Amino acid sequence: MNQFFYTLLLRLSKPFALRLLERKAKKAGGDWDIRGPERFGIYESKQASMDTVEFDEQDSIGNVGFKNPIWVHAVSLGETRAAQPFIRQLLDHGHYVLLTHTTATARAQGVRQFSEDIGEGRLVQAWFPYDFPEAVEGFLNHWQPRCGILIEREVWPNMVLAATQHKIPMLLVSARLSESSAKQVKMIGGVLQKAYKDLDLILAQTHHDAARFEEIGIAKPWVIGNLKFDLNISQQQVQLGEMLRHNLNRQVVVIASTREGEEQEFIQAILTEKPETKAPLYVIVPRHPQRFAQVEGLLQKSKLRYVRRSANPSDEQIKQADVLLGDSLGEMFFYYGLADIAIVAGSFGEFGGQNHIEACAVGVPVIVGPHTENFEKSVEDALIEGAARRTENAQSALILAQQLLQDEAQRSEMGKAGQRWLRLHQGVSQRLYKMIQPYLV
Repeated sequence: MNQFFYTLLLRLSKPFALRLLERKAKKAGGDWDIRGPERFGIYESKQASMDTVEFDEQDSIGNVGFKNPIWVHAVSLGETRAAQPFIRQLLDHGHYVLLTHTTATARAQGVRQFSEDIGEGRLVQAWFPYDFPEAVEGFLNHWQPRCGILIEREVWPNMVLAATQHKIPMLLVSARLSESSAKQVKMIGGVLQKAYKDLDLILAQTHHDAARFEEIGIAKPWVIGNLKFDLNISQQQVQLGEMLRHNLNRQVVVIASTREGEEQEFIQAILTEKPETKAPLYVIVPRHPQRFAQVEGLLQKSKLRYVRRSANPSDEQIKQADVLLGDSLGEMFFYYGLADIAIVAGSFGEFGGQNHIEACAVGVPVIVGPHTENFEKSVEDALIEGAARRTENAQSALILAQQLLQDEAQRSEMGKAGQRWLRLHQGVSQRLYKMIQPYLV
């Protein structure tokens, strides 16, 4: 498929795509601004796009100021969290940053992470435009970034083409390319392959990713590591979780980042495998907030005793519950501080897995399922280092969790192994900042 037919297909699918996005946004909650002018590259004024942040445009660093910001695109919540230490490096070195997102949860996370910088006018958030030529032209003409930094895998053909024409360097960092994605690129052919080839720099997460980039025709991308290793751990949240666990005087199994279909499997496994005495507290944390109510409905049908985190239950209420439903945002380190064992879901259905690195960072033993393609190398390393164990399904995961709960020495060693392993891989943000220096001028 060439650029013309790609764009034609986008235009033909526009009404259906917008309706699908609106449906997704309604389920997720929050303001996605699906039909807003920014999504189409239309801006009334710089001030309006900057959420009314005021600053003197003559106040600039290196006489550039916000007229030529460094643009970082973090599509969703996970990428926004992962990019935080790197963006902090940019800000601490005096650069202005334009931070774009696609989802409302990502934008809200950006506000939480950079509220002070937003208030000072050093970081501005905007919506990533749809990949229509006129939309990306409007975006680039308005913001005039000195370079664009895409996190993980967000490569859009018309955006890359327009940036190339504007002589704006485009970098793909902490880049990953799964086997299925590589096949998709080969199948779609020309337009997507060209977009990858037109990137000025690709910094891959692993040698496996680099090899797959080479398979699609990218000459020797650099391997720099995964930004998700450079965690900004909320010690306050961890301590709050640890304090609650101490007050409960009860062991806790956190089932984190569950996806559709997995909750029902774990609820059934809890009913089947829950010990009659000294049963642990199970904490189910759905990956997407739009599914909190759905998961509560499953718990109601199961007859398990449960409480919701959002209802601020007392310690006594939690003691009496079988399950704590983690229906809150931005509290993963609280849940991991609470945990004796973390079962990281998204890996028990065919979803590619979720981030297990946060649990390892807190020193919590990790159990994953069979589907971890999105974190292929880091899961493999965690298994080898003894920080994680793999099981085939929800029931076997709970059985293994209960075995580990009875073996404090093994839990302790797994937790320490996770923290040792993590220390070996940290520093990605610093390496990344050094490597992109030529593009920041």
